[in-house]
Amino acid sequence: MSFLVEQDDSLLLNIDVQERLVPAIHGHERMCARIRLLVDAAKRLDVPVLYTEHYSKGIGHTLPELRVAGMTAIEKIHFNAMAEADGLAACLDTAGRRKILVCGCEAHVCVLQTVMGMIEADFEVCVIQDAVGSRHGEDRSCALIRMQAAGATVLTAEMVVFEWLERGDNAAFPDLLPAIRALD
Repeated sequence: MSFLVEQDDSLLLNIDVQERLVPAIHGHERMCARIRLLVDAAKRLDVPVLYTEHYSKGIGHTLPELRVAGMTAIEKIHFNAMAEADGLAACLDTAGRRKILVCGCEAHVCVLQTVMGMIEADFEVCVIQDAVGSRHGEDRSCALIRMQAAGATVLTAEMVVFEWLERGDNAAFPDLLPAIRALD
């Protein structure tokens, strides 16, 4: 087991970053900038990306700039995406990756419950703390503490990207560097 995030054994899971929910999230611009960086890095480095949508009829779809071409959202109604029959659990099994990197919202509802479900299913879960959000900062903070206490590793988006890159001479590094530097 590696303590670093390796691109060949990880998967990025984007939870419920949806059109009608995101504007209500505290610090949503900062959160979305980091998710954009993660999605872009994942695509460039061949890291699989999955995304969920909670009741898309009411909350809308994943923000267009965070979607991955050719990927269909995993529709859900449970807050814990692992509870959906033929949903996230089946997709994770098909992907064959054991280290799941989580971003999205809301941190104290769907992110937390899905993280707990993945930990119970023996996945190694990493929560990207600057790429998750809630409407209220205290809910996000409490959720991060609780997820870490349950066994999730807490990382930042920049940590993930540099661990995926592994080396300064990685061919994707020059393309990703401007986006990394642009983070506030």
